[in-house]
Amino acid sequence: MHLLGIHHVAIICSNYDRSKHFYVELLGFSIIQETYRATRKSYKLDLQAGTAQIELFSFPYPPDRVNNPEACGLRHLSFAVANLDESVADLMAKNILVEPIRLDELTGKRFTFFKDPDGLPLELYEAF
Repeated sequence: MHLLGIHHVAIICSNYDRSKHFYVELLGFSIIQETYRATRKSYKLDLQAGTAQIELFSFPYPPDRVNNPEACGLRHLSFAVANLDESVADLMAKNILVEPIRLDELTGKRFTFFKDPDGLPLELYEAF
């Protein structure tokens, strides 16, 4: 087996319209396809995220996410950016709270975290 990379990341949201606005209007991901699945009472929104995709799902009454960042499972989703300072300023101009910028002690690269509307931790990582 030879894995080629990450194809997509799936996210379940509690409020579809709010999360769609966040990922499309505020973060700027483009919509590939939006589907309503009546049998599941669920939306599925496919977003282009560089060479990968984000699948945004809505389901009636999803359980809360475990809020301990050290719990087993997916820890966070990280996005590469060319200029961290500009990206942070852009998020803050949209009233998105951003943690202070940190330095990765292993790579020497700068990064920071912010959260989506459901509290999912998202990271900006300066790639250059």
